[in-house]
Amino acid sequence: MAALILVLGDQLTATLPAISDANKSTDTILMAEVREEATYVKHHKKKIAFLFSAMRHFAKSLRDDGYRVDYIKYDDVDNAGSLLDEVKRALETGRFDEVVCTMPGEHRLLKSMQQWQSVLNTPVSIKEDNRFLSTPDEFCEWANGKKQLRMEFFYREMRRKHNVLMDGKKPIGGKWNYDAQNRESMDATHQVPKHSSFETDEITKEVLALVEENFSGHFGELDGFYFAVTRENALKVLNTFIDERLENFGQYQDAMVEGKPWMYHSHIGFYLNCGLLTPKEAIEAAEQAYHAGQVPLNSAEGFIRQILGWREYVRGFYWHFMPNLKTDNYFNNTRSLPSFFWDAQTNMNCMRQCIKETQQNAYAHHIQRLMVIGNFSLLTELSPEEVQAWYLLVYADAYEWVELPNVAGMILYSDGGNLASKPYVASGSYINKMSNYCKNCGYQVSKKTGPKACPFNYLYWHFIDKQRDKLSNNHRMAMIYKTYGRMKEENIDAMKQDAAAFLTKLSKNEEV
Repeated sequence: MAALILVLGDQLTATLPAISDANKSTDTILMAEVREEATYVKHHKKKIAFLFSAMRHFAKSLRDDGYRVDYIKYDDVDNAGSLLDEVKRALETGRFDEVVCTMPGEHRLLKSMQQWQSVLNTPVSIKEDNRFLSTPDEFCEWANGKKQLRMEFFYREMRRKHNVLMDGKKPIGGKWNYDAQNRESMDATHQVPKHSSFETDEITKEVLALVEENFSGHFGELDGFYFAVTRENALKVLNTFIDERLENFGQYQDAMVEGKPWMYHSHIGFYLNCGLLTPKEAIEAAEQAYHAGQVPLNSAEGFIRQILGWREYVRGFYWHFMPNLKTDNYFNNTRSLPSFFWDAQTNMNCMRQCIKETQQNAYAHHIQRLMVIGNFSLLTELSPEEVQAWYLLVYADAYEWVELPNVAGMILYSDGGNLASKPYVASGSYINKMSNYCKNCGYQVSKKTGPKACPFNYLYWHFIDKQRDKLSNNHRMAMIYKTYGRMKEENIDAMKQDAAAFLTKLSKNEEV
């Protein structure tokens, strides 16, 4: 039998069973740049260019390794426009007896694939994605019967299962989590190592021209393309991070500095999520650096927790709670995104910096996403559907399985607390503590009310007041509601009035 093996743009891993089990003499790998996947949200130009270039380079590496590869470029005249239609077109040649896929990262696509066998009248097998260190079924087994699901306990199970940073049955150092040591701010004069970037080769130049021609109306900038688009260069990104930045990653992972978007972060999410790197090799590299005395435990553990803990957890969480996770709206928020989410034109410097850097790089680190843009999105009651679409399209490492739990559960609390134990909201003082953004802002973080007051200050207390029926019994919100209960009525009224005026301006898309 000859198999048609479909490889998606986020499955660029030669060790996937669908690829490694292929018969090189009879089977054919199909890869396609299709309109349906590139445009169902208007993905960042750099995101599309990165993935198309990485796909083309991966196809070349497969051919060099002896595989048969049919590759459909976006501008091919006979491009069918969708994955299903490209599979149909390939089957019409009569060369294949079956279709082989790997489990996709989106619920909508899996549901579609599960119908393909009857639609195509051809056997279709969907193989497990073996790049993850847990399966959706294992997550469900762990989750069943629990009143609350918390990543910390899942993470501990993963540490034990894979024997990562363990001393027998106990965690090395005696603690599972060193997050308390990982919250330092950074002085603006601190010199951060340069982030990894690579010259564009002919394949990438061709892709950049294609994106400029076909996706000119999409968000973001193409200039300054920096991505690794091959496994070889993705490994260089990982190794450079281990050698140059992991040592200080822990203490500065939550810090934000104007004009320094890259900080000490690894920037390997792009490559983990499209398959050029595997989580296991990233974890092993960090663990080896710790054992070699190259990096402190809080940095190694903090980095490993993001991959072995959080990344694995949100994937299991996604499949466990879909499809409801996509439509949950616990606070019934409906306000549309303001225009500055697209052009960064706002007097709030923290929002301006984070959105501008997202425009430029298709990247922002997790605190910028969570505690600046995300915090604002929840405090201003933005529509979960619109916020989810925005996060999915603007970041080059965003795929629905990882984006949706983070946005619906962590950022917006729209799932009502299935993922997070409390909403991640904060006033301007948090942003001022963790960044230097407030120094160049059109508002004053020290002011709580009035036209010059930081909007995060009065929006925060407006949120606390408005949602007290839903949140006042949350034990992690108890101290906040005690503080709220001691506030003078006139102060509460002033903040509510300022918040109402700000939200009205936001709804009218007036400058804020």
